[in-house]
Amino acid sequence: MKLVAVSAGLSTPSATRLLADRLAESVRGELAALGHDVETDVVELRGLAVAIANNLVTGFPPPPLAAAIDAVTGAGGLIAVTPVFTASFSGLFKSFFDLIDPDALAGKPVLVAATGGTARHSLVLEHALRPLFAHLRAVTVPTAVYAASGDWGSGGDAYTEGLPARIGRAGGELAALMAARPADAAPEDDVSALERRLSDLRFD
Repeated sequence: MKLVAVSAGLSTPSATRLLADRLAESVRGELAALGHDVETDVVELRGLAVAIANNLVTGFPPPPLAAAIDAVTGAGGLIAVTPVFTASFSGLFKSFFDLIDPDALAGKPVLVAATGGTARHSLVLEHALRPLFAHLRAVTVPTAVYAASGDWGSGGDAYTEGLPARIGRAGGELAALMAARPADAAPEDDVSALERRLSDLRFD
């Protein structure tokens, strides 16, 4: 079973990459508890920025970019994490997914996440990321994860759920959908089946 995380972070070190790693670790642990072996790959878009721009102009991906696209389209589950720029996903993040065949993510379980300096931008998950993956006919898990600067190291309080708890919840949801998806599922066969599975699942 293959899990791929896409990180569009631009800095080093990157909070976006850190969130991608934490989410992947959560999913991996949940799948292990369900008795599944999982191979994890992280696609760092920062190093592919020039290749992505050239591909948009020429229509031909160089080998490293082609390998990244193949990893994403061939994954059993996907984690997609972007920093927030101008109240939306980054241009690098959107440009990469513009290169994905419109049908390649159909039925694929996806966990969406974002990082930003302030909690005010958390709605980017709902007004930008979910619509993007809905257009690609992916199946996004109920819990999306936003991490503001102040969330790191915070356990939450009586009124809010801390970042570790949100990561754990989202990781459990993606793991459950990946475990429920047949390894040889075809997009036209499993979109509605996964959506039915999603509606049946109860997450505590």
